[in-house]
Amino acid sequence: MLKTGILNPQINSLLSHVRHTNTLVIADRGFPFWPMIETVDISVMDDLPTVLQVLAAIRPNFQIGKAWMAQEFLKQNSAKTRAAFASMLQGIELNHEPHVEFKKRLPHAIGLIRTGDTTQYANIILESA
Repeated sequence: MLKTGILNPQINSLLSHVRHTNTLVIADRGFPFWPMIETVDISVMDDLPTVLQVLAAIRPNFQIGKAWMAQEFLKQNSAKTRAAFASMLQGIELNHEPHVEFKKRLPHAIGLIRTGDTTQYANIILESA
């Protein structure tokens, strides 16, 4: 029985399938369903859990080389929210691109973890190192 780290078996399974340069999406509650992408939905209610909480949980055992977010995230959120995301992604090459371009990367993802996050454009695509 697992006693520490990620306890959710579906997230553990999904993470174990990610290899070098594969991508994983951590999405907010309103993110569209992509039938061709394995999805682990852990949304419970508004902001439970958040994208940042999931990112904090996976970072210790997940090598991230690059990350992408929508440019709209920068315009739609407060300086405090932007700083929290920047802090969590410190040391990772972070690219912001138009939301339309961001969505074009999705069909190539190994999987998606859907959260209950209500932060505007909080979705992140992570590329394994």
